[in-house]
Amino acid sequence: MENLPLLIDEEQEFDDTGSYNHSLVQGNLAYLLRSSGTYSAFIELSLDTTALDSDEFPGIKNELIPDVCIYPKRTVIDYDILRMKEMPPLAIEVISPRQGTFGILAKFRAYFALGVQSCWLVDPINRTVRVFSTNEESETFAVGEVRDSVLGLSIPLNDIFS
Repeated sequence: MENLPLLIDEEQEFDDTGSYNHSLVQGNLAYLLRSSGTYSAFIELSLDTTALDSDEFPGIKNELIPDVCIYPKRTVIDYDILRMKEMPPLAIEVISPRQGTFGILAKFRAYFALGVQSCWLVDPINRTVRVFSTNEESETFAVGEVRDSVLGLSIPLNDIFS
């Protein structure tokens, strides 16, 4: 995955929501991750990508928006943040009917370059979760629990898709 060029179609990037499965899985993941008590879950939070080298990541403008991400436990603040400079430990992308895996893997390359520690690729149709600990290392879960050894997280796979 290291040598993949970063080609993200801006229209495709923002056309990955709205389906039944995509939305259900996003909500389930946010609930399950928040239920751990350690993290706050965010859906479609804008992450600042201005620190990326534009030559190495030519398809990215100023932001990437993971479907779900987590931060250590947070509360509502008295002001708001439009684009997070602090990167989350985990970024999750849920495959939607109008989105391909190649674009998601390119986003993972950018997430890791920005300091995200773990990335999950969630496929609602095949009911699988592929957990990336680096651009080159991943493990796919199709039964039992999704285990993220980098963050010490474990979630029942069936709960993500039901």
